[in-house]
Amino acid sequence: MGISAKEVKELREKTGAGMMDCKKALQECDGVFEKAVDYLRTKGLAAAQKKQGRIAAEGVIGSYIHMNNKIGVLVEVNCETDFVAKNPDFKEFAHDLAMHVAAADPKFVKADEMDQNFRNKEAEIYAAQLKEQGKPDNIIPKIVEGKLNKLAEEVCLYNQKFVKNPDQKISDLVNELTLKIGEKISIRRFMKFTVGEGMEKRQDNLADEIAQMTKK
Repeated sequence: MGISAKEVKELREKTGAGMMDCKKALQECDGVFEKAVDYLRTKGLAAAQKKQGRIAAEGVIGSYIHMNNKIGVLVEVNCETDFVAKNPDFKEFAHDLAMHVAAADPKFVKADEMDQNFRNKEAEIYAAQLKEQGKPDNIIPKIVEGKLNKLAEEVCLYNQKFVKNPDQKISDLVNELTLKIGEKISIRRFMKFTVGEGMEKRQDNLADEIAQMTKK
């Protein structure tokens, strides 16, 4: 079937994929736009994963200071070349990531980097709760493992939902940027600074505050 240049252009703007890849995706999916998007994401994820084996030693330090000047974040985002480190999209990602950390308050970068003592303590608490609820001993370990996986979505940066778009996880954003730029992109570390007392009480509302700011 014939695929128009307008359709290819719209798909490219939606996914960031190349023109020829977009045309092929539309042809493979009989011109159905949403199927073509899914097709490119499937292919793109595989390509992005291949790039993750490369060495990324360049990059930038993204920063964000909340409007009350009492919360600040620094985050190191790496790429392969200094050329990409100067890319506006790469810099914007680093800034958005720092803003996300301010709002979502992750504890670790990835699930496999979760502190073992932290993990063990949470597992003990979950097991004690389940035993108190009368759950059979033989199924408690499996339930605990499921709860730990759920915990990773809350405390590990890569697993968290992006505060500006909860439909995407941070790992999705990394993969998309990897495909768009053509280099390995990785988040190495972050640091959050909080000044003054009572900031813990404000944390619950911080994500909402930032969301409102981005809509203006």
